[in-house]
Amino acid sequence: MRSDRIKLLDCTLRDGGQGLEAAFRIGTSSVRFTDDTIFRIIEHLVKTDIDIIELGYVDENVVCAGHPFANHSKLLDVSNFIPIRRNKNQLYISLFTGPNIDYNDIPEHTPQMVDGTRVILRYSELQRSIDFCKTLAKRGYKTFVQPMLTMRYSDDELKMLIEESNSMGAYALYIVDSFGYMKETDIERLFKLFDDGLDLSIRIGFHAHNNLNLAYSNVQHFLDISGDRNVIVDSTVSGMGQGAGNLQTELILPYLNQEYEKKYNFVELLEVCEQIEPLSSVYQWGYSVIWALPAIYKTAYKYAMVMRMIRGFSYSKINYVLQHMPDNLRHRYTEENLELALKAAGIKE
Repeated sequence: MRSDRIKLLDCTLRDGGQGLEAAFRIGTSSVRFTDDTIFRIIEHLVKTDIDIIELGYVDENVVCAGHPFANHSKLLDVSNFIPIRRNKNQLYISLFTGPNIDYNDIPEHTPQMVDGTRVILRYSELQRSIDFCKTLAKRGYKTFVQPMLTMRYSDDELKMLIEESNSMGAYALYIVDSFGYMKETDIERLFKLFDDGLDLSIRIGFHAHNNLNLAYSNVQHFLDISGDRNVIVDSTVSGMGQGAGNLQTELILPYLNQEYEKKYNFVELLEVCEQIEPLSSVYQWGYSVIWALPAIYKTAYKYAMVMRMIRGFSYSKINYVLQHMPDNLRHRYTEENLELALKAAGIKE
C-alpha cells in the first residue's frame, strides 16, 4: 500500500471526552478537560502532522457549561477550537452524536468552519440519520458515515449504507467496532463488502476499541488487506476513550512511520501524552476484566461499568448477568434495561 493511501485520525478529545462524560453521568468520575488543556492538546497534535484531528463533538444535550468533555451545543462552537496556526495539510473535524440537531443550526460550510463532520448513525433512526448526513454533505462538509456497532447491521442494511454513501458523495464510510469484540475474519468480511460497493473516491475507515486487547493487531490487519483503497484509521493518545478505550496513537504512529514511510512527528505526540497522563490516574480506561466481560458477550460496556463501579458486583456475578441477558437488551444500556437484565438472571437486590 502506498503511504498516501492511509490517513491517521486522532480522536483523543472526542472519544476521550465522551468517556469522561459517560463516567460523569453515572457518577463514577468527576474528571474534566479544561479549555487550556484542550488547546494545548490541539497545539501539539497540529505539530505531529497527523492527517485528521477531531476537535470534539456536538450534542444537543450538553451536560455542563463550558467544554469540560470537549462537547459543544453547536457546530459553530466547536469550530472556535480550530488552531490559529492551522496546518493546511490537516483536516479539522467534529462528530455529531446523533441526528437530532436542528438543521437550522448547521450553517453552510465556510473556511472558518470545521472541514468535516462524523455522524453516529442511530440504528433505531437509520433513515433520519442518513438524511442528516445528506444535509451535511449538501452544505459542503466532508461527511463521515459512522454506523456504530457495525456488526449489528445485516448485509442488506450495509449495502443500503454503501449506496447512500455513494449517492451523497460521503468522504468516508466506517467499520466501527463499538464493543471491541471484532476478529480478523469480521474485518475481512466487512472490508470486502465495503470495498466492492463503494465508489473509489470514498475512504473506508476503521474505529477499533480495545476490550479484548485487539485494537492494535486488528488495525494492522485492516491495513494489510486494504490494497489500493484509501483508508482511515482512528486512534487516541494513550488509548483514552469510552470503556476500554481505543487504539493508542503512540503505538500506531511510529508503526506507520516505520512500515509505511509516513513522516509524523513522534516527539510532538509525546507532548500530548504528557497532557493525558495525569487523567489516567483518576479515570480508568485500557484493558481490564471489567471491559473484557461485556465484549465476550457482545454487550454494551456500560452494563458492566455500572454493575461493578456503582453496585459493587463481583466479576462472576457480572458474568452471570451478561450470560443470561436477553439479546434484545445487549446493544443499549439504560437503567431500565439493566433492571430487566437482572430480573432475567433471577437476581434481586
